[in-house]
Amino acid sequence: MGKEILDKCYEEAVRVLERNIFPGGFFASPGYHGIWARDSMITSLGGSFLLKFQKPFRDSLITLAKHQSKLGQIPNAVLEHKGRKQVDFLSIDSTLWFIIGEYLYRKRFGSELFGKHAESIERAAKWLAYQDFGEDTMLVQLPTTDWQDAFPHRYGHTINTQALYYKVLNLIGEKEKAEKLKKAVNEIDDLKLWNGSFYLPWRWKNHGKYKEEGEWFDSLGNLLAIVFELADNNRAEKILAHIKKNKINFPFPMKTIYPPIKRGSPDWQDYFDDCNAKNIYHYSNGGVWTFIGGFYVLALIKLGKTKEAERELIRLAEANLMSQFSEWIDGETGKASGGGNQAWNAGTYILAYESFKKGKVLL
Repeated sequence: MGKEILDKCYEEAVRVLERNIFPGGFFASPGYHGIWARDSMITSLGGSFLLKFQKPFRDSLITLAKHQSKLGQIPNAVLEHKGRKQVDFLSIDSTLWFIIGEYLYRKRFGSELFGKHAESIERAAKWLAYQDFGEDTMLVQLPTTDWQDAFPHRYGHTINTQALYYKVLNLIGEKEKAEKLKKAVNEIDDLKLWNGSFYLPWRWKNHGKYKEEGEWFDSLGNLLAIVFELADNNRAEKILAHIKKNKINFPFPMKTIYPPIKRGSPDWQDYFDDCNAKNIYHYSNGGVWTFIGGFYVLALIKLGKTKEAERELIRLAEANLMSQFSEWIDGETGKASGGGNQAWNAGTYILAYESFKKGKVLL
């Protein structure tokens, strides 16, 4: 029964990606009229295993490179609205995911496109380097400038961005800089995000006894730290233990944050009332996003937890099939919410499925 549901979900994930092929590359879902950098690149992590998805992966990279800013920033999104093109920036992780995507495309399909985009990649890496305000290798971001948009509020040094940057630095051959970043995130008192059990979601400056930092658990950031080896095995084990202890992987893998942020708490901002996240266990406020579940399976594979990875992959397949690959699932009731056919849910499932079959993370 386990293999049957895994294969069934794989076949449906392929169909979801087919539904998201549009001129210019992969859409986030059929209802999104444009190419989003992070969505198209995360989708392509899994899509790159099938030759039929080479073209939308390639087209996504071409679209993003074509609209790169003069300073080197990769767009958050290139949108089509009523026949007019709109290029949206205001994002730090789009540039990070673009570089990761370029290197993955070269790995899967050869270096022809990589050679054409060499200058774009170099300019993107340079733009990222200029986001190191403190000259300490840790990138600094403004609020609402990564995948979670306006919720939850975080800025300064975030674990999601540091994990991505650590991967990028290793890809572009900046090994010494990567190790400096790893030490900063894990060990240096004035900079580190490690709290003994997991990585803090964000941290900025201390003001005497007052600290600017979040204390909740950011699932994607911590899982990327494991998958991209920013966390050593000891820290990785502690992160996974924290997830199991607090059932962050239930009702399905994986809740976005834990615990959810309640009105009146120090982390609450009034503008949260303008989105679904105002309710706990909804949307990005502790709701389940199955694309993160794909990275959870990868983290388990990374640490050799094969049986556990299989169990969680089955549960991930059940969630995707039940919800028709919906945007998010209620973190309490398990009820599907948001639109279906979300490409990155399908892409990360394919990546987790293929990695499980091979017994190693295929990135």
